[in-house]
Amino acid sequence: MRTAAPIRPVDIAGWGRRVMQAHQRISSWVVETPCEPVTGSIAGGPARLLFKREDLQHTGSFKLRGASNKLLVLTPEERAAGVIAASNGNHGLGVAAGARTLGVSAEVYVSSHVSPAKARKIEEYGAVVRRAGSDPLDAELAGRAAARKAGKAFISPYNDADVMAGQGTIAVELLHQSPSLDAVFVAVGGGGLVGGIGAYLKWISPQTEIVGCWPENSRVLYESIKAGYIVSFPELPTLSESTAGGLEPETITLDVCRTVIDRSVLVTEDEILAAMRLARKTHGWVMEGAAAVALAAFLKQAAAYTGKTVAVVICGGNVSPEVLSRLQ
Repeated sequence: MRTAAPIRPVDIAGWGRRVMQAHQRISSWVVETPCEPVTGSIAGGPARLLFKREDLQHTGSFKLRGASNKLLVLTPEERAAGVIAASNGNHGLGVAAGARTLGVSAEVYVSSHVSPAKARKIEEYGAVVRRAGSDPLDAELAGRAAARKAGKAFISPYNDADVMAGQGTIAVELLHQSPSLDAVFVAVGGGGLVGGIGAYLKWISPQTEIVGCWPENSRVLYESIKAGYIVSFPELPTLSESTAGGLEPETITLDVCRTVIDRSVLVTEDEILAAMRLARKTHGWVMEGAAAVALAAFLKQAAAYTGKTVAVVICGGNVSPEVLSRLQ
C-alpha cells in the first residue's frame, strides 16, 4: 500500500504572479462578472453572502478564462496547427469559443456520457467533437494522445498551469469587488478552479479561508488529497456534471490544492438539488449542479460564518435538459 507523499513545495508567490499576468492578458477577452450580495432564505443565516456570478460569463461558465489564457500564450505556429481539448461541457465550450475568436481550429474529445445538448453547443462554436470512452478521464487521455500524435497543443481542463492561472483570475476580481473576504466556497473537480483561486488568495489575502466543495458521488481529488497521491475512486452519477470524472496521473493540481484548501465539505445529491431549487425559487437563478455544490456546502456550514463575509463561486449556469427537468 502506498504511503502519502510529502507535499512538494508550492511557490505561492510565483502562482500569484502567474494569475495576475493571466488577468492582464485576458481582461479584454472575458467579462468581469458581478459579485452580488445575496439576501433572504438563500443566505443561510447571518453571514454576508456574495455570489460571484460566473454563470454570466461568455459561454455561461468560468472555463472561458483558463481556455483563453492558454490560447493566448500559444505561439503563432501552435495556433496555426490547431488545438485539441477534452471536456464533457464547459471547458469544451470555452476552448471552442476562444478558438473561434482567434481563428484557431479546435477538436474537443468527449466521453459517451456527454449531454447531447452540450455536445451540440460545442459544435455550434465551430469545434469538431470526437467521442472516446465512457468516462471524462478516458476522453482526456485520448485527447492528449491524439494531440501528441498530431503535434498539436493539448488544452487540459485542469492539468495545465496556464489554464489554472486563467481560472484564478476570478480571485483578482473578487478582491477588487470585496477587499475584506473571510471565506470563499468553490466547487472542485480536477482542481484547476480552486487551485487558481486559492493560490492567488493565499498570496494576496492569506487570511481568506479557501473551502473546497465536492459532491459525495464524485470526489476523486478529495480522496487523493487525503491519500497524498492520485487515487482511483469509484464515480457515481451526480448532478454536478462539470466536476465529474477521474484525474490524470501526476496532475499539477494535487500539490497546489493540498496547499491552499483550508476546509473540505462533501454534499449529497439531495443537498445539491435542494440548493438548485432554492436558488431558482427565491431569486430565479438557474445554476448548474457544480455551482450548487458550492452553495449547498455553504448552506451546510452557514452557522460557522456568522458575521463574516463569504463568497460562493457560481461557476456556471449551463444546465443540461436532463438536469433541468429535475428542478420542476
